[in-house]
Amino acid sequence: MRETWRWYGPFDGITLPQITQTGAAGIVTSLHEIAYGEIWPQALIAERNAEIKAAGFTWDVVESLPIHERIKKGEGDLETLFANYRQSMANLAAEGIKTICYNFMPVLDWTRTDLKSPVSGGGTCLRFSAPKMAAFELHMLGRDAARDDYSADTIAAADVWFQASDEAMRADLLRSIMSGLPGAFDRYDIPQLREVLATYDGISRDDLRSNYKRFLQEIIPTAQELGMNFCVHPDDPPRDILGLPRIVSNADDIAWIMDAFDAPENGLTLCSGSLGANPINDVPDIARRFGDRIHFAHLRNVAKDPDGSFEEAAHLGGDTDMVALVRELLNAQAKRGVTIPFRPDHGHDLLMDDQIETQPGYPIIGRLRGLAEMRGVIAALG
Repeated sequence: MRETWRWYGPFDGITLPQITQTGAAGIVTSLHEIAYGEIWPQALIAERNAEIKAAGFTWDVVESLPIHERIKKGEGDLETLFANYRQSMANLAAEGIKTICYNFMPVLDWTRTDLKSPVSGGGTCLRFSAPKMAAFELHMLGRDAARDDYSADTIAAADVWFQASDEAMRADLLRSIMSGLPGAFDRYDIPQLREVLATYDGISRDDLRSNYKRFLQEIIPTAQELGMNFCVHPDDPPRDILGLPRIVSNADDIAWIMDAFDAPENGLTLCSGSLGANPINDVPDIARRFGDRIHFAHLRNVAKDPDGSFEEAAHLGGDTDMVALVRELLNAQAKRGVTIPFRPDHGHDLLMDDQIETQPGYPIIGRLRGLAEMRGVIAALG
């Protein structure tokens, strides 16, 4: 497996020379400064690629080439958006970048309620608290239908949290939920979030699937022509939130996607943390089942609570058997004769990590610990 590292370019407080010290060989990045739906200019791709090469790396994976919300909603004339997406693909391929990780999550990417939750022994981690998310939906957004999405005990805990909270705590909760969106676009306050959520009113799970299938039909043939691999990232968290359907949350969802356009180029980003947060998922079994379509892997671990809450665990310390998972990934790449790139995902903030301003969940020391642990597992199994 090939070691890579996610780098946020101009938005990242971690520099390429610092990443060199991790031992990773490849970079995973995106042009986060470009608005969703716009064409990625080849000149800008070439400039970023040259910067990465000058530091001694290769640009192995694009994460992500974002999908405009209108495509997810199937809204209006989409031909220009599809054409722009295909042109961005062609511009990336012209620079030798052939793997694209993306997601089909409506409105938000990964969602957490706490960015600095303490962990045993020191340090902090990302956490998703079901009661705090319920408090946000019920009391801050005023989405009363959310009462159907949480247990009575979770709603009671949400009421207690909200009644004890002040404006600063509520503002921090909103900031945490918005922090999963990378780059410079689409941060919402409460009125804006209500407005964008309203644009999804009436869009069902089946509707979202239909719009996703159209996306695959528009895009995968171009990927085939360009020799590119597309790999969808699972939902994070792998459950409906904010009244929005999530359709990449379990093995059945993945099977539907693979069948919606049955071609090797239509593949999966195996994110062990996202899938691992769903109690029904056996992550090593998912890797075994879909090994012929995994083009990229995010390796991290989570520890789950019975109420649906979870937090980022140490890479070898959560609920997923990471040794079994890595064994399945090594088997998959051996069968296919390929090398699967992976990156250590969401690490704990450790030691001096709080002194570097970077994206939440992406510290250098915490991820380096995860990379070292995964490197050891791979070496032992290899």
